[in-house]
Amino acid sequence: MQSRMKRTLYLLALGVFGIATTEFGVIGILPQIASHFQITVDKAGWLLSAFALVIAVFGPFMTLLFSSVDRKKAMVFVLMVFTISNILSALATNFPLLLFARILPAFLHPVFWSIALSAAAGAVPAADSPKAVGIVFGGFTIASVLGVPLSTFIAAVFNWQASFALCAIVNGFSLLGLCLWLSPMPVSVKATFGDQVKILKKPVLWIQLLLACLMVSAMYASYGYLAVYLNSITRMNGREIGVMLLIFGVAGVGGNWLAGKMLSRNIPLTTIMFILLLSLAHLLLYVAGGFFIPMVMVIIVWGFIHTGGFLISNINVTSAAPESPEFVNSIFTSCGNLAVTIGATLGGMTIARAGVQYVAYTSIILLGLAGVVWGFSRWWRGRGI
Repeated sequence: MQSRMKRTLYLLALGVFGIATTEFGVIGILPQIASHFQITVDKAGWLLSAFALVIAVFGPFMTLLFSSVDRKKAMVFVLMVFTISNILSALATNFPLLLFARILPAFLHPVFWSIALSAAAGAVPAADSPKAVGIVFGGFTIASVLGVPLSTFIAAVFNWQASFALCAIVNGFSLLGLCLWLSPMPVSVKATFGDQVKILKKPVLWIQLLLACLMVSAMYASYGYLAVYLNSITRMNGREIGVMLLIFGVAGVGGNWLAGKMLSRNIPLTTIMFILLLSLAHLLLYVAGGFFIPMVMVIIVWGFIHTGGFLISNINVTSAAPESPEFVNSIFTSCGNLAVTIGATLGGMTIARAGVQYVAYTSIILLGLAGVVWGFSRWWRGRGI
């Protein structure tokens, strides 16, 4: 890739880092928030699932609304709203106000994602698009490596408000980076509403969306409550949980890189291997949950496999409708965040009714359903429809 193109991809990854830290940084501090506002953990989990639900409902509409706006200006505006939202979250005096401040930027989240992913895929030859998209997804991975565990660590050392202040700073730096170094990105071809939505008539797209939904739901049914699991089952304190989230993310860097390479060679094989290996990781989670050292090993394996899931899901969906990249990316973003909502909700229900130790089985069941849909998708493509 040319140096200028690499710079653009890394700047887009920087923006993804900012918004991903905001969306998922709350995962590690749910116990502190629940304790502070004297609410249950599953209710506190709405800080994650409600954010994702707003994206799921409004994603495609917001993307269409911004479709004629210069892409740089749109992304800068999104990061500005994210920065303000985190400041409001840090100042929240009650849970409803905190929930409102969290939901505020969710309306604009899919605008950034869809622009960043479609710009990355369109900037290189088709054969290299999984690698280019993988670089942008690297911002998400680095958010897992640094943003999420650092938010948890800051909350353990200071308080949960400091975690949101950190997210405001992260988004502020991302905003500054895009303002200073990203070139203007005017929209050269303005597709009509009808041209974009006609992809919804493709059955193969809906099959891939269902597959992506099940995969991502499985990922976040357990990962959304990782801090709770480590605290309740493995008996780790806040600082140890922060370190575990860091290890999870570091392992994920390698997993995301490997997923990008494998997708460039064989998308279906990469997908089914992900489903099988993540199922095994969750089985190990259940078996080793009560043991400190074995759990560290599981975290490494789990993180390596887990992090490539979003990239794999994205490539499956976008390859089903390559003729409308931004709109299909917005649909994927909505699907992915609906899946986060479903996963977090199902995980919370499992915790409330059976206990946190059984949350891994929620993910395993969802992955089993994903495997069935994968098999159906292969049969459907084999018919040539």
